[in-house]
Amino acid sequence: MIILGIETSCDETAAAVVKDGTVVLSDVVASQVAVHTPYGGVVPELASRKHVEAILPVIGRALEQADLTREAPDAVAVTQGPGLVGALLVGLSAAKAMSYALDKPLIAVNHLEAHMHAAFLGKGPPEKPLVCLVVSGGHTALYQVDPGGGARLLGGTRDDAAGEAFDKVAKLLGLGYPGGVVIDRIAPQGNPQAFPFPKAFMEKESLDFSFSGIKTAVANFVRRHGLPGSGPQGGPYRLEDLAASFQEAVVEVLVTKVVRAANGAAVRDVAVVGGVAANERLRMRLREEAAYHGLTLHLPESRYCTDNAVMVAAAGYYAWKRAGFCPNPLDLDARSRWY
Repeated sequence: MIILGIETSCDETAAAVVKDGTVVLSDVVASQVAVHTPYGGVVPELASRKHVEAILPVIGRALEQADLTREAPDAVAVTQGPGLVGALLVGLSAAKAMSYALDKPLIAVNHLEAHMHAAFLGKGPPEKPLVCLVVSGGHTALYQVDPGGGARLLGGTRDDAAGEAFDKVAKLLGLGYPGGVVIDRIAPQGNPQAFPFPKAFMEKESLDFSFSGIKTAVANFVRRHGLPGSGPQGGPYRLEDLAASFQEAVVEVLVTKVVRAANGAAVRDVAVVGGVAANERLRMRLREEAAYHGLTLHLPESRYCTDNAVMVAAAGYYAWKRAGFCPNPLDLDARSRWY
């Protein structure tokens, strides 16, 4: 089964061809970072317009890389949600047009489920049941993935997602966009214990998250002390120390909740996926704690952590095996929320 995957849920226009859910034949991503950097975050209207410009060339390159004609794929898988409605509609429109014009079946894919399938793309895929943390700019949630493929929500964020907190703090510190990448780059030069920022563990045994408090704590710190080098009132501290301390607080909460969820569900396999899963400090702490607690950790390659269409095609393959194709593909509509 050869599936063409299409992904446009946020600011990456992506297409990929995957065989039997695991064999990657092509992987093409058109990034919009340069477009959104001046604004310090994704502008939905601009994202939609750039998707319109890029979608057909990206699909064409994906098929060319796989050495396939438009007619060759057996099916088309597309992200239906969650995500930005305008962005989702571009990918859905392209997928429905191909399905109709080429008489190809269509598979609707949940973006979060697709991220989970990124953990199965490497060597030694996870054993089910497993606990999976999806952590990105728009989502921070823990799921238990059952042997049948279903996913049960164990806990989610009550306010900001982890990646959103990274981006907002980076913008506050004048570090640019995307914030998570910049903080991950400068934090290793800082002291992660320099500033005791709050860690929101919520109620006892809770698997929910909250990152608005630490974001506010950093903002209040900068308001009181200023930014380093910002004139006579500039803060007498290193920016690297501030970034490292913020990152450490976020990472500690994420790692603690993953271990707590695995122990509570009595599972030994854990996976962490999504854009923030590419953070090097998070990956290091996860490896340390997984080894200490006897857990088997699964981390996708960094290129499969951020939004891509390989994970969409892979998820589409297993969705087809589980439930078949969409019976009425032209009726598919975007879903901004889908948990």
